[in-house]
Amino acid sequence: MTLASPNAAAGNGTVRRGFFEPSRIGELSPGGKLVVYSILLIWSAFVLFPLYWIVITSFKLPISVNSGPAYIPWVDFMPSLHAWRDLFDTSPQSPLAETLKPYRNSVIVASFSTLLCVLVGSMAAYALARMEYKPKFGTILLFVLILIGMVVLVGVGGVDWRIAVAVGLALFVLLARALSRYFKRRIGNGDILFWMISQRILPPVVTVVPIYMMFQSVQLLDTHLALILTYTVVNLPIVVWLMHDFFAGIPIDLEESAELDGASKLTVFYEIVLPLARAGLAATTLLVLILSWNEYVLALFLSTTNAQTMPILVAAMNGGEKGILWWSMCVVIIIMIIPVILMALLLQRFISKGVLLGAVKG
Repeated sequence: MTLASPNAAAGNGTVRRGFFEPSRIGELSPGGKLVVYSILLIWSAFVLFPLYWIVITSFKLPISVNSGPAYIPWVDFMPSLHAWRDLFDTSPQSPLAETLKPYRNSVIVASFSTLLCVLVGSMAAYALARMEYKPKFGTILLFVLILIGMVVLVGVGGVDWRIAVAVGLALFVLLARALSRYFKRRIGNGDILFWMISQRILPPVVTVVPIYMMFQSVQLLDTHLALILTYTVVNLPIVVWLMHDFFAGIPIDLEESAELDGASKLTVFYEIVLPLARAGLAATTLLVLILSWNEYVLALFLSTTNAQTMPILVAAMNGGEKGILWWSMCVVIIIMIIPVILMALLLQRFISKGVLLGAVKG
């Protein structure tokens, strides 16, 4: 069977087009639509099936879970709310009491670390997009060497960290002023930006032991502050890298006009730049929130009981004397992902508006 020629005429004088030939420019042909939507449907099935499995498993009885695959309620198995009742039991020894504290910790840590990370990272990205930095390489190397010396003094020599910081800063200022004229090589904004994103190349497990020792020495282990600061530092390069491109794409004429009218840099940043970069800000905030909410390795080392987060709780349910209670675990996972889904739905509106505002030209 052969496809009709695009030049073959029908009896009424109209042109018959092929199955893979579009009817007009800018549209997909019927065959192209079939291929594209089939691929999207298959991909959506792969993406959504794990979520579907989690939801239906939360409504299964233990015998339904252990009896083998069953995917259609009221056909393959009879739904039950026993796992949900067990979780929301109000008794002191109920799973709810064990879940609320990690849930509250996750909300506090993820919210504050995301807010702090986006705030600091956006200002750093804007500075790199609009200002030219040329620090001397020798000065940076000097700072790194003094920092290493401070770590050795605190970790090996037992020196109080406050004294080490004060001495290190004073020593850096004196040596930088005395030796700066001998440093000739400089680095630019591109080098700084690449160095920041290169920090994400390093696996977190490599740095978690020094971070653990640092917070242990200042007695901040198993606290919200330790997790907030760590998550902020770890995710900061992503914010700078993403927001830099959005800020660089904003016409500088708008900022210059505002500055001519007497607006300060901070006023320009908060009232002009951020609204125009709303799409990037919303997308970056959502990404950082997801990374902070799902962080496991850092939370595993830096928290035990007081600051334990939801990923640690879910991982702890994967075992025990009774085995893996899949039904209870799925209920906890559903509760865990609800805030992220709600945040995605909330920020989606701002992302759409930001895309339209990004088309404004000065």
